[in-house]
Amino acid sequence: MSILNSFLFPPPPSIFVSAMSMISFTSLTISGLSEICGRHLRYSKFWDAGAGRSRGFKQISSKAGMLFLYSPAMAYAVASPFVFYGLVDGIRARLVAAALAIHFAKRVFEVLFIHQYSGQMGFDSTISISLSYFLSTLTTIYAQHLTQNMPEPAMDFKYAGVLLFLVGISGNFYHHYLLSKLRVKGEKVYKIPKGGLFELVICPHYLFEIIGFIGICLISQTVYSFSFTFGTIIYLIGRSYVTRHWYLSKFDDFPKNVKALIPYVF
Repeated sequence: MSILNSFLFPPPPSIFVSAMSMISFTSLTISGLSEICGRHLRYSKFWDAGAGRSRGFKQISSKAGMLFLYSPAMAYAVASPFVFYGLVDGIRARLVAAALAIHFAKRVFEVLFIHQYSGQMGFDSTISISLSYFLSTLTTIYAQHLTQNMPEPAMDFKYAGVLLFLVGISGNFYHHYLLSKLRVKGEKVYKIPKGGLFELVICPHYLFEIIGFIGICLISQTVYSFSFTFGTIIYLIGRSYVTRHWYLSKFDDFPKNVKALIPYVF
């Protein structure tokens, strides 16, 4: 606890933030374990998974669904320093809001100009993921606001966090770009990714996403950002595990030495 106390701001006197810390970590952990157990969030390769269990929910195009996923969170992160007076005050709060705005703006840019989409997306998954992103962005910024009159943690990692965030977002974008070049426009066949860290792991974009979120966590150093980041890591571990299993089941020539998420390890 003494190590955590020197690393994190004290928990804020906010029932909302405390509840969201528990909810975010628990829901992301359950989602990660559910992925491993075969109950997938219905997007990307698993857009039609569990269609029978989701009867009554409509399908929408992947591009429209992904755009809806990221746009509300991006809009809030971009607007918060300007619309909500006093909410984003101080260098740490501004860095957190800027990192979140850049993260989601990059995602929207990729949806519009980088990714090649071929499938659909479950509307139920679209709503739940979009709401999760929006609430996590809102809570991260609000939790940072509540630290304004608190003493800084003994160990200040915000600039290390900025560096990690830049590494994460750059690596994530690069591997998303490589994925987009696997298929020509209109092609719907999946292929084994090549180039970059795809030679070592099947989900390097998830690895760099984790690095980016750890960066935001270090910039923020709040209990909420800590709990959300660890929940995200657990979810992406589960998603990368089933993604590797999917490639193994679809491609006889998939290299067995290619791991899921962490080179040479997992």
